[in-house]
Amino acid sequence: MVEIPALIRDQSDAISKVKNLPKPLAFYFFSNNRQNSEKIIKDTSFGGGCINDTLLHFTNPYLPFGGTGTSGIGSYHGKESFETFSHQKSILKKSFRFDAPLRYPPYGNKLKIIEKIMK
Repeated sequence: MVEIPALIRDQSDAISKVKNLPKPLAFYFFSNNRQNSEKIIKDTSFGGGCINDTLLHFTNPYLPFGGTGTSGIGSYHGKESFETFSHQKSILKKSFRFDAPLRYPPYGNKLKIIEKIMK
């Protein structure tokens, strides 16, 4: 866990300090000012977080939880857990009906035909 020193003078100083450290798994910001909250969310990168609370985002099964960069890869909870630990297998199926014999070896003079087409 990385601790940020207490000598933070203002919000831009805090954003600068966060940007100069590895991306945190979580970020908690306390403010009654909506613009300050939106700015900190927009200008920093972190896995997940809370405004005016701590850890509550982790307990919500509808919010994905996970890190970014060195703090982790992937998101967990609900659908995000399923997606993170699943593999979508990509498959392209093609018919041989309209298959060009130029695609297959032995190539022999086929390369000369392809060269003429490409010019």
